[in-house]
Amino acid sequence: MKNIFNDMRERIRFFRFLVVGTIGFLVDFGIFNLLFRLIGLSYVLSGDISLFCAIISNFFWNRLWTYPDSRSKPLTRQFFQFTIVNLIGGLPIRTAILKYLEPEVTKLFHLIREDYLFLTADWMGKYTTFVIAVFIVLLWNFFVNRYWTYNDVQ
Repeated sequence: MKNIFNDMRERIRFFRFLVVGTIGFLVDFGIFNLLFRLIGLSYVLSGDISLFCAIISNFFWNRLWTYPDSRSKPLTRQFFQFTIVNLIGGLPIRTAILKYLEPEVTKLFHLIREDYLFLTADWMGKYTTFVIAVFIVLLWNFFVNRYWTYNDVQ
């Protein structure tokens, strides 16, 4: 497998993927907070639902902007592949991080200090873990989607 970052087009695609991922993060984070903080769904379920909303947003932005030259595949096929990458790899990775890493990160914040101005150790633990999960899944998504979902791009 060649190093895709030797090609300027691939670096631009990665940058665009990061921008789209940032938009997806905002969708994810906003819906997560709506479900978890306002509606009261569980932490993990809120994260799973918000991830699916971000998947939909990210797919369409990536198809339109990051990989506009990837239209040789039908929209439904690409959406299916993109969703599979996220659900088969991204969702389990993210769910495991949210479920198993969050208690440990929260304990660490409790050991360091109980409050951070207006932020509690519990809040810091949950959101730090959320950001870690999003970053790890972003890397997974970029590489797997580049080589499978968008493999029709030169």
